[in-house]
Amino acid sequence: MSAAIEFRDVHKRFGELQALSGIDLDIRQGEFFGLLGPNGAGKTTLISILAGLVRADRGSARVMGYDVRADYRAARRSLGVVPQELVFDPFFSVRETLRIQSGYFGIRDNLAWIDEVMQHLDLAAKADVNMRALSGGMKRRVLVAQALVHKPPVIVLDEPTAGVDVELRQALWQFIRRLNREGHTIVLTTHYLEEAEALCGRIAMLKQGRVVALDSTANLLKRVHHLFLRLRLAGELPGELRSLEHGGPAGAHVLRIRGYDDVEQTLATIRRAGCRIEEMELMQPDLEDVFVDVMQRS
Repeated sequence: MSAAIEFRDVHKRFGELQALSGIDLDIRQGEFFGLLGPNGAGKTTLISILAGLVRADRGSARVMGYDVRADYRAARRSLGVVPQELVFDPFFSVRETLRIQSGYFGIRDNLAWIDEVMQHLDLAAKADVNMRALSGGMKRRVLVAQALVHKPPVIVLDEPTAGVDVELRQALWQFIRRLNREGHTIVLTTHYLEEAEALCGRIAMLKQGRVVALDSTANLLKRVHHLFLRLRLAGELPGELRSLEHGGPAGAHVLRIRGYDDVEQTLATIRRAGCRIEEMELMQPDLEDVFVDVMQRS
């Protein structure tokens, strides 16, 4: 199957800042793909190049086989982007905003799809409300709807749930999962790593403009060869275990251990110190642990 998105040796510099340093990346059609990295890693710059908003200094980018420079119109029509920033026109209602967005792509008689998108994003009750009167969360929903009005085969979500409520997150992901099942390629950037872990089949991690990890989510999780033991104790944690502490909620200790064989040894140390265990939970590493490990190693 051909790639939905292709980056080849993409470089971009802003003055003294080297934002991207030779990005090579293929995202297959129909994937739910995660693009992760700390602030300043180059994620938004990469998306901006894909959308034709920024021109790469070197290299190429394609959407559904269309070069973003040589075939800009076809590439842009194949792409829907939900930006981080809340950008909106204050003079129109929600429905008018979506109709105008359809017009940018030369689409007429799109009202049925617009109504369906608004229904799935819980915007139907706000259809005739001016954009200025909407809350931040509602404006975020409109941005998602704008990216979908022309039914693009590739959808890029750049921090789509930043600052929005749990209800919207659940409705949004239910709708996006449906679009992915129907064959749309989804690319997600997010700082909510639990979302990426639950949704994305494959993930690329960026640091300082380079891809430092690229694999399936399942394989990335296998990279961390340790477990976490969460304990709530009646008494102080023995001194010889303090080097294993890995943060934890108030009143509890989270210990990083090498594997199951270390559990009994750890518990025996606690018993010898005269502590009583009130609560105990053995936890597998999650994507956040993988992310921290990859960033430190890189």
